[in-house]
Amino acid sequence: MRRSAGILLHRGDPAALEVLLVHPGGPAWSGRDLGAWSIPKGEYVDGEDPLLAARREFHEELGTAPPDGDAADLGEIRQKGGKRVRGWALPGDFDVTQIQSNTFAFEWPPRSGKLIEIPEVDRAEWFDLPAAREKLNPGQVPLLDRLEQLLSSDAA
Repeated sequence: MRRSAGILLHRGDPAALEVLLVHPGGPAWSGRDLGAWSIPKGEYVDGEDPLLAARREFHEELGTAPPDGDAADLGEIRQKGGKRVRGWALPGDFDVTQIQSNTFAFEWPPRSGKLIEIPEVDRAEWFDLPAAREKLNPGQVPLLDRLEQLLSSDAA
């Protein structure tokens, strides 16, 4: 079973909440938008602390460590393909113009034997919740619901 861990960075008060999402890099994703975005996340192995993995993956995908602070566990969701994603909510800010994603070798075109170097993430953007619900991989949308619930209970 493939498992990932990620950080749902958020800023603003509950009435004007924004979340940070990332878009996957490479030619296979270049023309996709709605439903293609993700929280910054990555796979982790058995025995690895998933929160530490989430912090590591944030750094790898964006080029900077996530903000310090207490991350609130949003639990785990299951994406359509079966991958499980555990998310943490973390308040903070990030300048999306400063993204410096790690890269990896990718075969393109498929079955060509030709490898190209692509960024894991080609861009990051802040979205309000209605826009984030459209942009985000549908399997990850429950993380937005849980964030909203968490922040509304904190405000009460």
